Amino acid sequence: MHGTSNKHYDVIIIGAGIGGLVCGCYLAKAGMKVLIVEQHHKPGGYCTSFKRNGFTFDAAAHSFGSYRKNGNMRRIIEGLDLDSRLEVKRYDPSDIIVSPDYKVTFWADTDRTVQELQHAFPKEAENISNFVTNLINFRPIDFAILRKKTFKELLDQYFQNDQLKAILSIPVLGNGALPPSLISAFTGSKIFTEFILDGGYYTGKCMQTLPDTLTERFKELGGTIKTSCLAKKIEVKNNETKGVVLKDLGYISSKYVVSNSDVRQTFFELLGDGVARREILKKIDAMVPSLSIFTLYLGINDPHESLPDAGTNVWFLPDYNIEKLYFSAKNMTSDIKYFMMRFSPDKKTILAFANAPFRDKGFWRNNKQTIINNFIKKIEDVLVPGLSSRIVYKDAATPYTMYRYTLNYKGAAYGWATFPSQLFTPELRMMTPIKGLFLAGHWTTHTQGIPGVAYLGYDVAKLILKKEKTYRK
Repeated sequence: MHGTSNKHYDVIIIGAGIGGLVCGCYLAKAGMKVLIVEQHHKPGGYCTSFKRNGFTFDAAAHSFGSYRKNGNMRRIIEGLDLDSRLEVKRYDPSDIIVSPDYKVTFWADTDRTVQELQHAFPKEAENISNFVTNLINFRPIDFAILRKKTFKELLDQYFQNDQLKAILSIPVLGNGALPPSLISAFTGSKIFTEFILDGGYYTGKCMQTLPDTLTERFKELGGTIKTSCLAKKIEVKNNETKGVVLKDLGYISSKYVVSNSDVRQTFFELLGDGVARREILKKIDAMVPSLSIFTLYLGINDPHESLPDAGTNVWFLPDYNIEKLYFSAKNMTSDIKYFMMRFSPDKKTILAFANAPFRDKGFWRNNKQTIINNFIKKIEDVLVPGLSSRIVYKDAATPYTMYRYTLNYKGAAYGWATFPSQLFTPELRMMTPIKGLFLAGHWTTHTQGIPGVAYLGYDVAKLILKKEKTYRK
């Protein structure tokens, strides 16, 4: 878009995360005139990559799931005719959990995974088989039943062994930032099926390939994207969207606006005073965001045999008290108890992350280096002996960094904390009470992860196209 010559669009999408990009692609494919605006200098949101000192790092998202046949992610990619362009590889095993007594591997072959769990916990053999089989075969109505339960209640229905329950819970804690007693059974089971049982997928040489390919397709379909472009206001008249005011570009009108950004920012800042109903604002103001993440980036000069297989997520579970681990992350000062690390597919870098509280800029400025050093020592002590001697570059992204690059409230890694009480919040539906305003992304409380937000982007596009009576499956 050059200057301000183009002043009207059918749809303006705020935020070029995966949900916004997918939504834009499907709308543009149907012939609508679409503008995506993104405040960062590149598309992708948490699914971006960057280069430092000759190393390429994934900023936060490091793999995705649901790319099996008929999986949501595969259907979306195929629907946009991108399956031949995206080089998607599945790393096998996708995940390994290391605890004081066990090393459990999650393979692409689910039967092999079940057998390994049964070997470690023979008394729970039948329960393990039933648990995995039921999750895989759950129908939408079955998942709906889980909305008001916690993941702990679901695990307790199947298992007696607390060590097994902790092992099954650590990737849910890491990818959902809540312990089983607090996270909804719906979210926990979705993380388990879509991130773990069907996880480990990766695009090209880095995760940036995915948003870049979606952006390229969006432009081919006639869409316009503007990066380094901050949305300042959503214009509303008589409870109907009229357009968006952009920093530097001014007012641009549109029939529809899709917010793929932080819901608090959408309702309290972009809409401004007196637009949204008071009860909606009160509800949003009372909601709790998820924890953020502290992400460690290491460049190494020697892919030593002590490192795990490239592309595999390795989870370190120091003890079996998941509740205690969660509160250690929530109250973290300088020590990290549990974490996930991944040796990159190019065998040159390591990404490791741990759930972390937001805190303020000053806290992270004063403590960042200490946490980096403690994190490296922890990895060296429990997983990769001699790691320090092979590090030639090190840095980290703090929760404040996550906020700065995405404007997500308190640097939240997963949108709202997915307590059962915050799941499928009526006030945060995709179609809002303001005519023409739609919500996409994980701040809708419907889902998490790349496949989840991609599907929400698709769903929002479908809603708009049905309104326009142009939707073609």
